[in-house]
Amino acid sequence: MLQRPRGTRDFLPEEMERRRCIEATMRKVGRGWGYREVCTPVFEDLELFTLRSGEGIIQEMYTFEDKGGRKQALRPEVTAPVLRLFVNEGRTIPKPIRWYYFCDCFRYERPQKGRYREFWQFGVELIGADSPHAEAETIMVADAALRACGVSFEMKVGHLAPMKHLLSGLELVFQRIVMGYLDKKDFDGLAAYLASIHREDLYDSLMGLIACRNVEDLFSLIDNLPERKRLEKVFALLDQAEVPHTCNFGIARGLDYYTGMVFEGFADNLGAENQIVGGGTYRLAHLFGGEDVGSCGFAIGFDRVMVSLGEMPVPRLVSAGVASTEESRNYAMRVARGFRASGIPTTVDLMERGLGAQLAHLAKEADFALIIGRREQEKGVVTLKNLHTGEQKELPVPAAIDEVKRFGDR
Repeated sequence: MLQRPRGTRDFLPEEMERRRCIEATMRKVGRGWGYREVCTPVFEDLELFTLRSGEGIIQEMYTFEDKGGRKQALRPEVTAPVLRLFVNEGRTIPKPIRWYYFCDCFRYERPQKGRYREFWQFGVELIGADSPHAEAETIMVADAALRACGVSFEMKVGHLAPMKHLLSGLELVFQRIVMGYLDKKDFDGLAAYLASIHREDLYDSLMGLIACRNVEDLFSLIDNLPERKRLEKVFALLDQAEVPHTCNFGIARGLDYYTGMVFEGFADNLGAENQIVGGGTYRLAHLFGGEDVGSCGFAIGFDRVMVSLGEMPVPRLVSAGVASTEESRNYAMRVARGFRASGIPTTVDLMERGLGAQLAHLAKEADFALIIGRREQEKGVVTLKNLHTGEQKELPVPAAIDEVKRFGDR
């Protein structure tokens, strides 16, 4: 028996209904902030991703050559494709451009709880606004999307300027290694590495930076930071908007990619793999032949959101099913069409079962049975049976529709 590929999942209807409910909530939040949806191809030229992240990312990707010998890749993330879309199609659109996406992505990595080889992301890209207000809005949208879904989380906000300031005396290759230790929170490894390059003096400063929990702590450590006013403005805007957050200037996200503000969100109930959102300020369009524009964005790990939410109840439409005799089938089909046209999911028997067997089946999957025989057909009515209470009554079709809708509105 063939099995699904490792790191992928099948979703039954109940799970899909939960996922679509949360997906719709995120889309509604994005639209409410003025963001409009875009969609990019599921595969792109491999170079699109190596330009941003380097050749090392190839081992984490699904790559292939098409029949023309062109190197392609299933998208491992969506920011690069969206910025490629901006360069190709959006350069004449008035800025700032507010776009959001909901896409599946693919990475070849070890599957574990909340981490899959096929996964979904919801994210926004705010293109062409290089300001504290743009940075603050990006964090606010991420916060609003997660809260609207009911996720319990902690948002940590930082800025790369202090880290880059402390590491400015190191060559870029050394900076990357230091940032790698910080990202993994391997402080013993960091101390050993700094000693190996004779920069033990940086250790206390870096530990002090990580310990800062507000901007006052930061500026007592580094008082000559050129980005000070901008950084203060971002945090002031978040405070004014009452967005719960903690300062974390030890966030070490993409030194070569992010240029300023960075933030991460962590779910309260996911254990070690608990990061559910990450984002920040970046400049990427120029790598793909576009203008050098400031942008902000984030991506929410949709699958981890669903794991965090657990077995959440999902509102569902009240449903009906037709149980009819063979001689009244044509009339029953017309009744079913009328119910569906009114927005009520309605099924009919496909197995040529008897009336009793049809009712027994409907009791397992519907809220109401529409019982139709010769008498109902001749009178132009239905016998409506509430499959929860057992109550049944003979009603004209419009009245039966209204009865079912009232039940659904309760």
